[in-house]
Amino acid sequence: MSRPWRISRPDASVRDRITRASNIHQVVAHLLVNRGHTDPGAIEPFLSCRADGLHEPMLMPGMREACDRLARAIQGGESILVHGDYDVDGVCGTALLTRLLRLVGARVAWHIPNRLVDGYSFGDHSVERAKLEKASICISVDNGTSAFETIAALKEIGVETIVTDHHEPPLPHPVWGALPPATAIVNPKLGDPPYPFSELCGTAVAFKLAWGLLQHLDGGERVRPAHKAFLESQMALAALATVCDVVPLVDENRLLVHWGLKALRHRPTAGLAALCAAAKLDGRTPTAEEVAFQIGPRINASGRLGAADRAVELLLTDDGNEARRLTAELEQLNHQRRAIEKDVTAAALVEAERFADPERYPVLVVSGAGWHQGVVGIVASRLVDRFGRPALVIGLTEENGVLSGRGSGRSVEGFDLLGAMHAAKDHFQRYGGHEQAAGCEVLGADVDAVREAICAAATEALAGRSLELGPLDIDLELPFGHMNETLMRQLQQLEPFGASNKKPVFVSQDVRLADEPRRVGGDGAHLSLQLRRGDHVLRAMAFGQGPRADELVPGTPIHVVYTPRWNTFRGRTNLEIEALDFRCGLDAPTFE
Repeated sequence: MSRPWRISRPDASVRDRITRASNIHQVVAHLLVNRGHTDPGAIEPFLSCRADGLHEPMLMPGMREACDRLARAIQGGESILVHGDYDVDGVCGTALLTRLLRLVGARVAWHIPNRLVDGYSFGDHSVERAKLEKASICISVDNGTSAFETIAALKEIGVETIVTDHHEPPLPHPVWGALPPATAIVNPKLGDPPYPFSELCGTAVAFKLAWGLLQHLDGGERVRPAHKAFLESQMALAALATVCDVVPLVDENRLLVHWGLKALRHRPTAGLAALCAAAKLDGRTPTAEEVAFQIGPRINASGRLGAADRAVELLLTDDGNEARRLTAELEQLNHQRRAIEKDVTAAALVEAERFADPERYPVLVVSGAGWHQGVVGIVASRLVDRFGRPALVIGLTEENGVLSGRGSGRSVEGFDLLGAMHAAKDHFQRYGGHEQAAGCEVLGADVDAVREAICAAATEALAGRSLELGPLDIDLELPFGHMNETLMRQLQQLEPFGASNKKPVFVSQDVRLADEPRRVGGDGAHLSLQLRRGDHVLRAMAFGQGPRADELVPGTPIHVVYTPRWNTFRGRTNLEIEALDFRCGLDAPTFE
């Protein structure tokens, strides 16, 4: 069923005032107002993405304590273990801090848990690795805020922990209270007064620690030229993780991605250069979307299928030949991941049909024996797309006669998944995350209880509100002929696009087919169209809409909702549109 269309109608006087004050295209001003930018004085800083808009790292809770302890460790030749996680955010942050500590002459080793053996985040493996490395300090990346037991165990053997994390603070622990017994917890979601911007990803927090430590070592807010160059180059890792972790692209995140994408083009490490070449993104500045869909999955592939070590090694190497070899390995792993994901998705869709009633099951909780635990997060996203409900997907394995599982959940806009999971806390072995994404470990025998508890909490939280997909939001009705390369270049001022700074969405009425529609992709899943209005013709791609090909009749008016994009193929770049939805017929579309 087609979603209803809803068109935004911002205050025209505010739009016109911004147009005049900022000397920008009226369509750009319209989009800015739609996204909440109504102060004419704030438009120029938003569009220019000046680097001086980054907040001082010492404002972050725990930063001074962390920098002071690390400086003493470096001076004293202590062994430091950087402990990351196996997703893009954890891998990038681990590489960034390892590079930093090597730069300043520290004794440093790194560790990423094996998803299939060690499980999520901190655990017994963390203590064993710290012993092996004879570390006196363990720095966590993208985890640690809720790792009470492991941080306490590290403390018992004389290892101090510095947490760098961005996840929500946990429920209070009965022994240790609000936070684990770490030497410092660097987390923008903690502190009084709070840090000016709380929505950084884990690698961005690690970047802040790198910046703060270099300030501390250099004796002031301004760092030495070599250290400044290091920070500028490492923005590429911060940008990559920020985009892939789907945090809001506003405030500092917008600046980190803007400058990080430029660093990815102009000063990449050997590993990032090899990744860009494999994704055919070398020689130009990639977009945030290209990074998310072309670079991110290649880095994630290693950790999804087991050990993320090769991804970290790739981001740490300065040898071009080694970088190309490691990239080729990640390419092969990514192909394997796709095949596994396809099989698990098919099985999960069948299982989800058992819980089809959205009133009884507002959150889908599905599990299956043998489902590869490295792809359950992606499969959860597929279920969210298919059913319009939050989903928790659990892969079960049997060991010593006990069925246990690891799961990953994804939510929909406006629903706090982690909050619902708190209701099932007594049934989880471990769990954590944030509103839109979470992970867990659970015994197979407890999956049904988890489902019942989460769905009961969701029913109470929703209070009769439906979680079905809402209207398709449209920014502006635009004559089809106005969507041209000149306007597209104006729209690029709004990049980078992503969470909380969505791509522009337009609707154009009464266009026609300029050629027969073609079904493309695996099983004809997508549509490739040529659309025209008068002499103006644009190619349109309608992803996932191949089965709708029969709706398109030559000569019949088509009303299309779309977002514009550049398409580069064989060295040529052309404007095209991505058709999000369409309706056919003589009647003009109606809008909510």
